[in-house]
This record gives sequence, C-alpha cells and structure tokens, in this order.
Amino acid sequence: MGFISEFKEFAMKGNVMDMAVGVIIGGAFGKIVSSLVDDVLMPLVGMITGNIDFTTLAFKIGEGEEAAVLKYGNFIQNTVDFIIVAFCIFLMLKAINKMNRKKQEPEAPAAPAGPTQEELLAEIRDLLKNK
Repeated sequence: MGFISEFKEFAMKGNVMDMAVGVIIGGAFGKIVSSLVDDVLMPLVGMITGNIDFTTLAFKIGEGEEAAVLKYGNFIQNTVDFIIVAFCIFLMLKAINKMNRKKQEPEAPAAPAGPTQEELLAEIRDLLKNK
C-alpha cells in the first residue's frame, strides 16, 4: 500500500473527520464564549469592582527596559474564559448523555408466557384420567 493511499485511508476514517469537525466547531464556540466573557461578563465584574479593566492589570518587577511585566489581569480574564467554556461543555455532555441513556434503556421484560390453551386442556385431561 502506497504512502498516499495509506494517508487517504487514515484521513477518511470517521473518527478523524469527526475530530476535525469538532475542532472547527470548538474554535467557533471559543470565540462566542470569549465574546461573552470580554463584552458582557467582565464589564459587569469591572463595574462591581469599581470599573477595573482586568486586561490592564499588571505587576512590574525591576526598572528600565529589563523590567519584567507580569500581566496577571490577562490571566484572570483567561481563567474566567476557561471556566465558562468548561461549564458549557459540561452542560452539553450532560444533555447528550441524558439523551443516550433514554435511547439505551432496556424495555421492560415481557411477562413470562403462561401455558397455552392446549397445554391447559392436556393437563386437565391427564388429571381426569388419573382419578
């Protein structure tokens, strides 16, 4: 099997294609959540904390051009972003698992079949013969 045909077989497997779609949708979903955090939630948090813009929060260590700047405000922003994305994914997986459980629930077992009419009549006949 040639290298090209082997790669084509790998790339066209269902799992690889599903993963590619997931990555693309995840990127778009990440942009939506980032917008929610940046444009809606963080201004509200800033308002509560006295209009602090978290993205500008930094701590400077040293002086001059060699100073190290620790931008902990961006870290706070990204942490809030991550928590919201993780929570949304948790809710989606919980809903998907709930739907899958409904599909996989076994149906109630049928009541055990009793004897047929012929079997009952044969049993009655045998009992009458024995008397």
